[in-house]
Amino acid sequence: MYIALGVLLFIVGTMLIWFNISYSPVKKQFQNDIAALLAENQLSVDNKIFTEKDFSHLPTAIQKYIENCGYIETQKMSYLKMEYNNVDFLQGRNGPALTIDYTQYNFINEPCRIAFIDSSMFGIPFEGYDYYQNGTGGMKGVIAKAITLFHQTGADMDKACLATFLAESLFAPTILLQDYITFEEISEFEVRATISREGQTASGIFTFNEQYEMISFSTNDRAARGTDGSIEYIPWSALCSDYQLSENGIKYPTKFQAVWNYPDGDFVYFDGVISEVSYGYVQ
Repeated sequence: MYIALGVLLFIVGTMLIWFNISYSPVKKQFQNDIAALLAENQLSVDNKIFTEKDFSHLPTAIQKYIENCGYIETQKMSYLKMEYNNVDFLQGRNGPALTIDYTQYNFINEPCRIAFIDSSMFGIPFEGYDYYQNGTGGMKGVIAKAITLFHQTGADMDKACLATFLAESLFAPTILLQDYITFEEISEFEVRATISREGQTASGIFTFNEQYEMISFSTNDRAARGTDGSIEYIPWSALCSDYQLSENGIKYPTKFQAVWNYPDGDFVYFDGVISEVSYGYVQ
């Protein structure tokens, strides 16, 4: 009995050490992928500074957004990094609630987005890895740093990830100048955007308030996946609010919500505060 108890205590102790060290295979993969993408996705342009002329062909609402948020005369970026801390995150309408830290990179030369989720469930580490690269998107969840709970892939996921990249394009305006994205003015405060890459197309509508702050992006091109593996196309919205002037002179929203707009009511599954926005710049 004492031997069995000793073995059990050893296993528990080993697990606790494993759970509490900073290393994890998922985090290491994320860091390695970031390093490779930073080396591969260098963007070069003749004029490295944003001018009003750069955006003159775009709908008026976007031009005013760019001007009012302070991007004119700032340096063009080659990638975007956004960080969230202590996000309220729900895994499905009947799923568990988590508090997560979320770090993402959006690369511009080619539509590419990868993000790392850091959390825990009942004291056990839970990590997630969202990715879209070379036209392929996916979402992976890992518990205890070693056990894959889910890994969602497929054409529907490719399209959903492309739509997410589009939703965040106004936070890195170099994206707006690329040939893979187009815009159509709907009204004074609404613009339809369409992005195409690797045989996939996604579109959605940006809505601005009277200060020309982008307050929402809505699309029908994201599929909601049930725990049983079912796929259902539900309207999806990204909501932005509480714009504040940052140290770099650019005005950003500080609050962000991701919402499934179900027929019987909205489901806010990601409710967070943007803690930091930073960029890598063109060469």
